[in-house]
Formats: sequence, C-alpha cells, structure tokens
Amino acid sequence: MRLDEGLHRIGNDIVAAYLVVTEDGVTVVDAGLAGHWRELTAELAGLGRSLRDVRGVVLTHGDTDHLGFAERLRREHDVPIYVHHADAARARGEVTSRPVWSGARIGPMARFLWYAAGKGGLRTDHPREVVEFDDGDVLELPGAPRVLGLPGHSPGSVAVQVPAVDALFVGDALTTRHVLTGRSGPQAAPFTDDPTQALHSLDRLAEVRAKWVLPGHGAPWSGGVQEAVRQVRESAGRPPRTA
Repeated sequence: MRLDEGLHRIGNDIVAAYLVVTEDGVTVVDAGLAGHWRELTAELAGLGRSLRDVRGVVLTHGDTDHLGFAERLRREHDVPIYVHHADAARARGEVTSRPVWSGARIGPMARFLWYAAGKGGLRTDHPREVVEFDDGDVLELPGAPRVLGLPGHSPGSVAVQVPAVDALFVGDALTTRHVLTGRSGPQAAPFTDDPTQALHSLDRLAEVRAKWVLPGHGAPWSGGVQEAVRQVRESAGRPPRTA
C-alpha cells in the first residue's frame, strides 16, 4: 500500500512492515510475519522492482512479529539484516521475552492471534546472522536510515528516521492500535519489558520532525511526532518530563 512517494506499507493495522523505495534500491523496515512474503513480492512488482532491489532489512527490535521474512531474504537473496546490538541475541532467538497478557479483551486478542497464526507467526525463522548497529548510526542503505535508541519495549528497541520519505518508523516504541484491547490512537505498546523506561525513552523524540509516524501495529499516523508522544503519555496517565 502506497503511503507517500517512496513509502509503502505491507501487512495491515494488526502487523505491518514498510518499504523505503529510492533510485538506489529498497530498504525494508521490519519484516512482519513470514506470510507477508507474498505481499512483499507483490508490492515490489507493482513498483516495477524485485527482490534484487532490496538492499537491507532494518529491525526496530528483535521480537518475532517483526522478524517474519527477514531470514528468508538473507538466506535466499543475501540481504543483510540490521538490528541494535542489545537486541541481536533476541533476534537470533538466543533469548526470549515473557509477554504479559494483562488487560486483554477476548475479541481483539483472538483477532491478533488468528491473524498471526494465519501468516506463519507460530513458527519464526530467526536470523542466523545479523549486522549490529548502535544508537545514532546512519546506515549505508537507501534513504540513509538514522537510528534513535528507544530502550524499554526491549533493550535494543529503536526508532528509524528516514528524512528522504519524511518518516519515523517506531516499531513497538508506541502503537496506534493496541492488539490486545483494540483501542486505537497513540499509546504504549503491549508486551513491553520495561514500561517506565519506554515512556522515558520517548524524550528522545522531542526534536524529531516527520510527517509520518509508523508503528509496527496500528494505522499510520500523520499528526506529528510530538502529538503522538503527547497522546502516549496522556493514555499512560503521565505528563511529559520537565528538566
């Protein structure tokens, strides 16, 4: 689905991944679920591109519903997978998180699980090899993605800013659709390792400007980065921190 010039989404509001398309090739941000492979190839074909144009996959963190087709791209097409060093072991499946399902509503939770299962989410092909990056790195990939560390959801959770498409990809640093409750709008994401740290990390976004705020779950947000952060804090019952 085209969001803007050079910016596309595959998946839906339950689980999403993104494509940054430039003359130099394609950068994939997050890899959704394994079953999104067909949508990936179809979206590329609609753009007159192919898997040969993909230069790299950038993971916002190492959770399984963001790994999807990443290893298949690496194994079959020699596409490198980039992840923050603090989440490298998590992405490789060497460590796992223990999700907390408190507050879940049966309907939204069932839709999330049904969709994930139908897209191959019950079996994750963890990357065998990853390229590790650090906070502040600018990756040598189409669009020159810049890494902003946002630990909390996971130790190596990041946002990825791509000024070339006026977008900030936030992974699960925040969500615009809570997969366990169905609530819409910017808010804290579920399954977060350290919710307090995750809220504090949003301070990093105070000076970031981007038309698009793009989460791994939920509708694309075009109401401004700061407004998205404000609503996350409001939903969490916490005012912005002051110096």
